[in-house]
Amino acid sequence: VYRVFESVAKKYDVMNDSMTLGIHRVWKDILVHKMNPSPGTLLLDVAGGTGDIAFRFINYVRSVRERQLQRKLRHHQNLSWQEIAESYQEDKSKSLGDSQVVVCDINKEMLKVGKQKAQHLGYSEGLSWVLGNAEELPFDDDKFDVYTIAFGIRNVTRIDLALQEAYRVLKPGGRFLCLEFSQVSNSLLSRLYDLYSFQVIPVLGEVIAGDWKSYQYLVESIRRFPPQEEFKAMIEDAGFFKVDYQNLNSGIVAIHSGFKL
Repeated sequence: VYRVFESVAKKYDVMNDSMTLGIHRVWKDILVHKMNPSPGTLLLDVAGGTGDIAFRFINYVRSVRERQLQRKLRHHQNLSWQEIAESYQEDKSKSLGDSQVVVCDINKEMLKVGKQKAQHLGYSEGLSWVLGNAEELPFDDDKFDVYTIAFGIRNVTRIDLALQEAYRVLKPGGRFLCLEFSQVSNSLLSRLYDLYSFQVIPVLGEVIAGDWKSYQYLVESIRRFPPQEEFKAMIEDAGFFKVDYQNLNSGIVAIHSGFKL
C-alpha cells in the first residue's frame, strides 16, 4: 500500500478528477458541510496527505468567522468608521478563531504534495502536517474535536485498530467522520460501475500516471471494503454512539458518522 501511494502521489489529484469526473470534490464538500465546524474546532484529518479536507475545513471556518464578524459590526451601528476598520482588521488577523487542522499521513510523498499545494494556494495559518500511522497515532488521548478520514480507511491493514485509535484521540463529545467508497444499492448501476472500475480506471492509471498496477489495486481494495451495515457495526464496536451513514450517488460512496460520548 505504501509503495502504491508513493508512486501515485504526484498524479493523485489529476487521477481523482479523471476517475470520478470531478465528483470527488462534491463528496468532500458534503463531508465538510456535514461536519459543520465552528471557529475553535480542532480537526485531525487522517490519510489526508494532499490537503483536500484540510483546505475545505479552513475555507469553511473562515466563512463562518466572516459571517460572525459582519453580524457583530451590524449590531454596532454607532461605531466610527475607524473603530469598524480596527475591529475588522483585528478579527481578520484571527480568521480561523483558534481553529486548527492537523493532517496526518503515513506517506511522506503524499505529505510533500500536500505541503506544496498549501504553499501554492496560500494556506499556512492553523495547519500542520504530521507523519503517522492511522493504527498507532502519535497524539495524546482526548485531544481532537473531530476526526476525519476520506478515502483512506480501506487502505489500512487493521481497520479495527484505526477505529480504536480514532476513538482514543477524540475528546468526549468528539465526532468521527469517514468518507469511503461503499456498496452500490442499484443492481444496474452496480454492473455499470464494475465495468467502469475494472475496464476503465486501470487504463486511466496507465495513461495519466503511467501506473496500471496501482490503480488495479485501488479498484480491488474498494471491492474488498465492508458494506455499509458491516462497517457501521465495526464503528460501534470501537465504542462510538449514534453511528449512522449517508449514501451518496446510490452508495458509490458513503459518509459514516459516530460520536464519542
